[in-house]
Amino acid sequence: MSSHQHIVDFIKTRFPGKDFIPLHEPMFHGKEKKYLVDCIDSTFVSSVGKFVDQFEEQMTHFTGAKYAVATVNGTAALHIALLLAGVESNHEVITQALTFVATGNAISYTGAKPIFLDVDKNTLGMCPKGLKGFLENNADLQNNKCYNKTTGKRISACVPMHTFGHACMIEEILDICNQYGITVVEDAAESLGTFYNDRHTGTFGQIGTFSFNGNKTITTGGGGMIVTNNDELAKLAKHLTTTAKVPHKWDYVHDRVGFNYRLPNINAALGCAQLEKLPLLLKKKRALAKAYSIFFEETGVEFLKEPKHSRSNYWLNAILLENKNDRDRFLELSNANGVMTRPVWRLMHLLPMYQDCQTDCLENSLFLTDRLVNIPSSASA
Repeated sequence: MSSHQHIVDFIKTRFPGKDFIPLHEPMFHGKEKKYLVDCIDSTFVSSVGKFVDQFEEQMTHFTGAKYAVATVNGTAALHIALLLAGVESNHEVITQALTFVATGNAISYTGAKPIFLDVDKNTLGMCPKGLKGFLENNADLQNNKCYNKTTGKRISACVPMHTFGHACMIEEILDICNQYGITVVEDAAESLGTFYNDRHTGTFGQIGTFSFNGNKTITTGGGGMIVTNNDELAKLAKHLTTTAKVPHKWDYVHDRVGFNYRLPNINAALGCAQLEKLPLLLKKKRALAKAYSIFFEETGVEFLKEPKHSRSNYWLNAILLENKNDRDRFLELSNANGVMTRPVWRLMHLLPMYQDCQTDCLENSLFLTDRLVNIPSSASA
């Protein structure tokens, strides 16, 4: 088994000349400055402008989705996606306990309550076996609508996440949810550039969402995207994210409660330049993951590789250490040596606002949270 210092030293060789190595940093080596200047010169810096339209079009080309609607951030995208999926107040939404808090928060924004299930050890995404078992034990199907036998509430949606850019077993999850009349909304916030069976993540469910936060594979500073193949849902997504304003040359008419969630043109300008460089970024990130894989195979530490039938973007690389104490010692040493590392998020049911949510055994989630550490993953390596 490799020493912690040996791991830290190897990471430093991948990022030479840096006193501090962040977990993930953006790269601006394309036309970002040019597009930003063009945007400022046009005076259209808010939610209307050519770069918003261009960014959405580029996303459809890259992901293969028919429609894309840009939003102010990934959480806003997921919130709207859940509303589009028919999630209402007093409903329940199944998701995974091992996820970023935004997943649970977006569900809560709708007035629904999350159900947190276990993940698969290999994909880090929702475990289909666990999902099936939970529904077999807890679901009551009435008129093709799923109800929770314990709470009596309708389970209207399921939100699996492609964790750290690794594709979950989305096809199996879809098959199970279809049997129970549950709509699948993909949380693809971390998986831009990830494919499962040669199809881009986010395009399997009825709706998918992405994030372009500053630490993502590409960034717009802050931003998100809703993708769908449904024409009506795409139109409604654009309407709801633009304060539900009815188009008119001068009159202000809003026909329902809407949201000020549209991505500003100046952020979209950054996104357009970033998307142009995405193939190169993905190539560099996969090269780093390969180097990590070879190193950790020789040192006896488990490096998390892309699951079967998928091609990961390797947004955040991760290793598994022996136990919680081993993990904590490594976190202390690496961060003290200028190498940013972090544990996986605290499981959602352990946060104060979600402590009363229903869960399953969470065996794999508990195992992973004690051992998993993210290590530097920037494409600048």
